[in-house]
Amino acid sequence: MPTLYLAITNHGFGHATRAASVAATLLQRHPDLHIILATTAPQWLLQSYLPSERVSYRPVSFDIGVLQSDSLTMDKAATLEKLKWICAHQDEILAPEIEFIRATGVDLIFGDIPPLVTQLAKAVGIPCWMMSNFGWDYIYRPWGGEFEAIADWIADCFGDCDRMFRLPFHDPMDAFSQITDVGLTGGTPKLTADALRDRYHLTAPEEKTVLLTFGGLGLAQIPYVKALHDYPDWQFITFDRQAPELPNLLKVEDRTLRPVDMMVMCDRVISKPGYSTFAETCRLDRGIITLPRQGFAEAQLLLDGIQRHAYHQILESRAFFSGDWSFLEQSLQAPTDEKLANNGNDTIAVAICQYLN
Repeated sequence: MPTLYLAITNHGFGHATRAASVAATLLQRHPDLHIILATTAPQWLLQSYLPSERVSYRPVSFDIGVLQSDSLTMDKAATLEKLKWICAHQDEILAPEIEFIRATGVDLIFGDIPPLVTQLAKAVGIPCWMMSNFGWDYIYRPWGGEFEAIADWIADCFGDCDRMFRLPFHDPMDAFSQITDVGLTGGTPKLTADALRDRYHLTAPEEKTVLLTFGGLGLAQIPYVKALHDYPDWQFITFDRQAPELPNLLKVEDRTLRPVDMMVMCDRVISKPGYSTFAETCRLDRGIITLPRQGFAEAQLLLDGIQRHAYHQILESRAFFSGDWSFLEQSLQAPTDEKLANNGNDTIAVAICQYLN
């Protein structure tokens, strides 16, 4: 049985969901494939995208991304200390995985996008492919100081990647020597809008139905009570289990459902900048309402991307967090360029299948 070792960066939920979307397409196309998911992302999250058959889980962490207290607040000092530890202990981190891969007979290593997996692949003598819209060197380098040396080390690791599938909304990714540009990735909704409306007894029209989604860490500062009170005839949907009980706020607690499933009922999605949410929203031709995010270089790539390719609004943070949601009464701004291709899952899956065959 061909075996793919899929290593996922440990930063929020977005990397896990987009990697799982590609993995699900792979399993559909390759009936004999076994996938090992090397990540500490929650199994319930991965299983919401992936069937459990032919998938095994290996709770290993190769990187950390950025340590955060919520979806927007970064702890750079703690992030630097952890990155320095990873750099100093990389042989210790890789040793058990080298032994495991040699014993298991892995055919290909695929990463989104832990730098160390390129060194894992070198150690065991098999190719390493990756997918992403940015490299961690692009995130850390602008922070200066000791982060610059970390960024150099990461770029060196990425230089050993055999093939990079570059997603939309990307940075130049100059550290990679072999780049294949692909379309948007993401999950496919499991239910129709009518089925979901019946299930949750929702009556608001699509144009007044809004999904609020801020990733795995959530955003406790959302002024639910004031904002939603001002728009009683609108229907809001959230996966935030800590949100208050309000008559026009549906809290989705079914872990088999994902934000992409609820998007089919919505005219627009309110989100922090995040590739996976933006990609799935674009794939379904929904509008994106988002906030700026300072100090995280990917955010500007995403904001530039939706202005070119999606109906959108970019909000002023102070008004949003104060509870002024009058932006709901405004029309979305039209994109300046054509829609992006939706073929990322298939393009990557086909390439992997061809290699394994």
